[in-house]
Amino acid sequence: MPDYDVIVLGLGGIGSGAAYWLAKCGSRVLGIEQFELGHARGESHDHSRIIRLSYCTPPYVRLAKEAYAAWASVERDSGEQLVFKTGGLDIGPQGGAIPLEGYADAMRACDVPFEWLDASEIRKRWPAFAVGDEIRALFQAESGIVAAERATAAHQRAARAHGATLLDRSPITGVRARGGEIVVEAGGERHSAGALVIAAGPWSAQALAKFDITLPLEVTKEQAMYFRPRNVERFAFGHFPVWIWMDDPSFYGFPVFGESGAVKVTQDAGGKPVDADARTFEEDPEITQRVRSFLERYLPEANGERHLVKTCLYTLTPDRDFVIDTLPEHPNVSVAIGAGHAYKFASVIGRIAGELATNGTTTSGIGDFKIDRPILQMEAPPKSYMV
Repeated sequence: MPDYDVIVLGLGGIGSGAAYWLAKCGSRVLGIEQFELGHARGESHDHSRIIRLSYCTPPYVRLAKEAYAAWASVERDSGEQLVFKTGGLDIGPQGGAIPLEGYADAMRACDVPFEWLDASEIRKRWPAFAVGDEIRALFQAESGIVAAERATAAHQRAARAHGATLLDRSPITGVRARGGEIVVEAGGERHSAGALVIAAGPWSAQALAKFDITLPLEVTKEQAMYFRPRNVERFAFGHFPVWIWMDDPSFYGFPVFGESGAVKVTQDAGGKPVDADARTFEEDPEITQRVRSFLERYLPEANGERHLVKTCLYTLTPDRDFVIDTLPEHPNVSVAIGAGHAYKFASVIGRIAGELATNGTTTSGIGDFKIDRPILQMEAPPKSYMV
């Protein structure tokens, strides 16, 4: 008999979510993390991530609805608020690289209410935006913040409360299928399970290589920047929304949250490719300059003293869509790759990955996220990171 029902590789946002949901549903779970829990080497740290119902296609909008419900379950189990609704703006110029019409159509198809705002209304509601009349926006009231580090820790505590065993500082040295089981060697120990969830983030390629699977993934080093606004009241939590600039380059930002008197702003998918193990934690001056230039033009009051810079990694698929699927020759092994925009979905993707590994099926719509979709079979696929 195997030691566990399921082993989860990686205890960042998605992996911790998988461990929580599997344990909550009665599975004997072992979660393994190669670094310390809550480390800052991957994708899931820092105070905040945007959560929103405003998304580019109906499958994403429907999954976002499930994400809100999943986080509500974690909040009930942990006794801690993890989602903070601020309202959210998808904002940009007419004819921008990320068409707002597609987002509006997807929300209409899923019965999500929203507002179209012209530039004058944007300036009226949030005077910090210095936008010309060519700018417009979608406003969706349910958008807000997931407290990322807090939420990952809550997943882990709740997983343990439901009986999961979580190991950190346990690098993986071997993974293999043995009959109908999976054997994992980590931290000098050998463990067996009936199923495996791979939620390894920037180390997904190494984990998949154990099963002779190669995907065209690109890991990039990104950075989050915090600035001290000249008029901090205009960016106060409860008065200023989360926002995404829907053009190329794309930027996004938050009200004051997590760092006293400072707002978080950065570029989406603006970093350079790196090796996850060899990358540095130093500031990228090119990203900094692009962010500063954007703020100077559109949010000048936020373009104040730099408070803090943090780095993180994105694990990008060429089409920027998730991978949530079982391995073709190993139906008891599931993989979840978030493509640099999954934290808002971390809990529900964790639940789905656990369902796939243990039951082979899920009621959630994940047909667009197959591991064998054509673009992932190409050696040199075209890349499109706008989402």
